[in-house]
Amino acid sequence: MAKGHRSQIKRERNAQKDTRPSATLSYARVSVQKACFVLDAIRGKDLQTALGIVTYNPRYASSLVKKLLESAAANAENNNNMDPAKLYVEECYANQGPTMKRVRPRAQGRAYRIEKRMSHITVVLNER
Repeated sequence: MAKGHRSQIKRERNAQKDTRPSATLSYARVSVQKACFVLDAIRGKDLQTALGIVTYNPRYASSLVKKLLESAAANAENNNNMDPAKLYVEECYANQGPTMKRVRPRAQGRAYRIEKRMSHITVVLNER
């Protein structure tokens, strides 16, 4: 193994790093299935349209996604010097997080298992 091999690998990895502005919410107390209803509605839309959709969407996940969109837009404007008028939602997805297991008492000494699911939601913007 050549000297400086690890640092060379790190340099190459950082050169390939994704520079698109994004925002991630970890451990959101909403299931992936419910979050995807909102994410499917905004995927591919421009930023202002997406913000309008999530503002008037009655689902709980839409308030979380609205904060993510605003955060990603601020990241694009401040870190990447992008024009907010040209931004659109390039990617948005929810991955499954940990599940809280709870027990609910039932008749005749039985117990039902309740699973309270969490998700990790990511929104990636790009410029048109």
